[in-house]
Amino acid sequence: MPDIETPGGQASLEPRPFTLPTKRGPVDVLLYDAPGAKAGVLLAGGVGGGFDTPALRLYPRLGEALLKHGLSTLRLRYRHSTDLTESVQDVLAGVDFLVERGLERIGLVGHSFGGAVMIRAGVRSAWVKTVVGLAPQSYGTEPVPELHPRSLLLVHGTSDTVLPPRCSQSIHERARGHKELELIPGAGHVLDEAAEPVFTRVREWLVNELRG
Repeated sequence: MPDIETPGGQASLEPRPFTLPTKRGPVDVLLYDAPGAKAGVLLAGGVGGGFDTPALRLYPRLGEALLKHGLSTLRLRYRHSTDLTESVQDVLAGVDFLVERGLERIGLVGHSFGGAVMIRAGVRSAWVKTVVGLAPQSYGTEPVPELHPRSLLLVHGTSDTVLPPRCSQSIHERARGHKELELIPGAGHVLDEAAEPVFTRVREWLVNELRG
């Protein structure tokens, strides 16, 4: 894997792998590092595990695109991708890693199971300023009212047969403060059918919400 920075000091479009040591075990991450960044984003998938991504490579596309806005991005692989409690701990370890690198404002993005993970992690970290849930499950999102004053964006396809859009509608109803819900006609659970509008919507949301 190439170095994070080119000789000219510009961020590399290729992510750099790290393994974060934690008391619960090692957590693997990929870092798109924007030199001098004060804000950034943590991305994780669902129960499929690995460095999975919805919406036709949404996560690597965001990692590259957000560098142009001076935002670092961390993609995270859960140690136990079906365990909500352990996955929240993994995300909090990722947040700590970004804070240690100088970041002060962090956005969390999770797909499916990961939407619930990010809501729970967001509630527990003062460094988190916004959370994005992509086709999120509603199970595990009971603390969402406590997410305020952090902002919340929910994106869900109306043709999702895995987790129906009422999951996001329920979360949205229970959330407080600055929150938005976007239902995308015809899109399924992975949101591949709406990859381009999802990419644009999430990128713009993160850039706007993480401005200094």
